Amino acid sequence: MSSSEPDIAARDLGTLGEIATRLEGRVIGNPDLRVLGVAAIDEAQAGHLTFATDARYLRNALNSKAGAILTEPLALDELGEEPRKPLIVVASTRAGLAALLRSYEPPRPSGTHIDPTAVIDPSATLGPDAIVGPHAVVGARSKIGARATLGAGSVIGADARIGDDAVLAPHAAFLDRCIAGDRLMLHAGAVIGSDGFGYVFGDEGWVKIPQVGTVVIGNDVEIGANTCVDRAQTGATRIGDNTKIDNLVQIGHNCRIGRAVAIAGHTALAGSTTIGDGTRVGGISAFRGHVTVGSRVTIAGHSMVWGDVPDGAFISGNPAQNHRDELRWQASLRKVPKLIERVDALERESP
Repeated sequence: MSSSEPDIAARDLGTLGEIATRLEGRVIGNPDLRVLGVAAIDEAQAGHLTFATDARYLRNALNSKAGAILTEPLALDELGEEPRKPLIVVASTRAGLAALLRSYEPPRPSGTHIDPTAVIDPSATLGPDAIVGPHAVVGARSKIGARATLGAGSVIGADARIGDDAVLAPHAAFLDRCIAGDRLMLHAGAVIGSDGFGYVFGDEGWVKIPQVGTVVIGNDVEIGANTCVDRAQTGATRIGDNTKIDNLVQIGHNCRIGRAVAIAGHTALAGSTTIGDGTRVGGISAFRGHVTVGSRVTIAGHSMVWGDVPDGAFISGNPAQNHRDELRWQASLRKVPKLIERVDALERESP
């Protein structure tokens, strides 16, 4: 880190023993060692706490400059040697790190703060303790719950409904008649309620089919930067509670996404795709549309989903299929050049 870069991880977090108590973990080594910040393995300096999710990362962390390491029992068991640095051992490294980094978040200002350049329709309702940034817009008859944070240039359309503790980052848009529960998080540039891609081809070319539906989002949903969720042609595009959607994702009209779904970046769902609860979708995947994916499905990155998928499946490839079958297929493909060489050699030898 250059001297001109701020060390955002620099903060006295207390002793290892105090941190372990907060994280419900245990200390191996000196519990009185003070922690002066959190940093990744390659950036950690003396006094920093770094983190390791498996034995490979734990070995790297032990060879780093970090003063101590946050890890979990499985990584420690797989290490196979006595650690040379103090450790905090928690049930899950990622969960422990998340809890620790939350202490870095600045407290939200109390009270209502509305920038004078914001445009709020007189018929709109803002709950108490709202923070509204420069040039934000709230449309007619919209209702927004308590402690909303509307970033600069964000837009809430007419007749929209949002629950408590919503955060719209700068230039996020939550358009007309869309509905969301509590603790909605929209990152910068996300658009909820854009028109679905609906056209019919006529004598004079493409004719737009009006998209008169809406988008309904549950509680604790987070949607990444520049992701678009299209409103339904009729009815609603739906996203269930606790679902997390990465940056640059396209959700087509009338899609139905269940609870606790995770969708990684650059993924695209064509219209009327259904995804069940607890499913995980790797990045740069695509769905044909009008397909149903079950619950607790794992879809590897770069998958092309062309048909229905049962509960609990693990699929990959193009077209996506059972992951083990895809691996066997890929292994077979690598043998093709040698097979062609053998066939060519046999043909040359034949009379």
